[in-house]
Amino acid sequence: MIVTLVVLAAVAGLILVGAVAWREHRHFVVAESNRRRDDELRRRQEGKVVEDETRLRLSLDAISQGVVIADPAGTVLYRNPFALPYTEARHGEALVEAAVSELLAEAVQGKAVEREVELFGPPRQTLFVSALPLRLDGRDYGSVALIDDITEPQRLDAMRRDFVANISHELRTPMGALSLLAETLVGETEPEVASRLAARVQAEAIRLSDIMDDLLELSRIESNEASERAPVSVQHVISDALSRVSPIAEEKQVPIETALPALDLVVNADRRQLTSAVYNLLENAVKHSEADRLVRVTTRLEGDCVEVEVSDQGHGIPLRHQERIFERFYQVDRSRESTEGGVGLGLAIVRHVANNHGGEVRVESAEGEGSSFTLALLVGAQA
Repeated sequence: MIVTLVVLAAVAGLILVGAVAWREHRHFVVAESNRRRDDELRRRQEGKVVEDETRLRLSLDAISQGVVIADPAGTVLYRNPFALPYTEARHGEALVEAAVSELLAEAVQGKAVEREVELFGPPRQTLFVSALPLRLDGRDYGSVALIDDITEPQRLDAMRRDFVANISHELRTPMGALSLLAETLVGETEPEVASRLAARVQAEAIRLSDIMDDLLELSRIESNEASERAPVSVQHVISDALSRVSPIAEEKQVPIETALPALDLVVNADRRQLTSAVYNLLENAVKHSEADRLVRVTTRLEGDCVEVEVSDQGHGIPLRHQERIFERFYQVDRSRESTEGGVGLGLAIVRHVANNHGGEVRVESAEGEGSSFTLALLVGAQA
């Protein structure tokens, strides 16, 4: 009996020890599992932070705006690629880095500041630098500076202002003339004078119509509206343009000579646009030529380009004007405008046609010796 009790006690002790050991093992397994889970969660969180930082950095690197981030002490922590060139810049561009440093220092104090920096180049640039404090829930996280290149927006804004001013001036001149002539014509009783005034009214009306036609044509070409490309015979284009310009040339007694190759040349182009470009080159040459001064049209193949050259023996273009003659409304000599007509849109049309077709237009001119304009387009398949 005693032996039995001893055995039972021993067994009970073993069971108790085993239960305690199992409980401790179970606690260890649970704790280890929790530790591993916590480590995995921490690794995931750390990985997500790194991933978020990488995504943020790549996003900042991708934008075309300079970004400079500084800590609360003003120490720069990050620059994106757009802002990097200014750190070691010399001459004018060093002004940008100086502006960034000064504005960041002010932004750290809690102020939003901005400054426009002019760089006279070349090329000429206008940069807009702004800085903002980085604060959240009363805590200071530093500051950020932004660098924007506003050169092109300013240029476009200036072009829009010039366009409105120029078109207002150009339309006001014939409209004012028409109003004055009509008022004079109403009370005129002399048939000869009335006939002369009526002819002037007609001339001003034609001039106004030409201005509107040029504006509409330029608008269509600038937007490349309804542009249909197909193999186009350059000889046919020149023939169409000559037919359009002939009345002006005959009136001014300016002869036009052509020098075309025996083999017809073909380009892949919008025929209407190309005819408009060649016509404007011819009209420009005729209007700036005196009577009996020859205008010559030459077509040739140069490498993989077809070149249409229109040369004249007219007044020529001073060198200082040659870079601007393809701008809308630009006039080399406005004193000649009333006698020769035109408002400075013809060469702008030529430039846009060349750009639309992946070509170029060049000018060679000397004052008093005439001018030569060359329209170059890639050769196309034979029609």
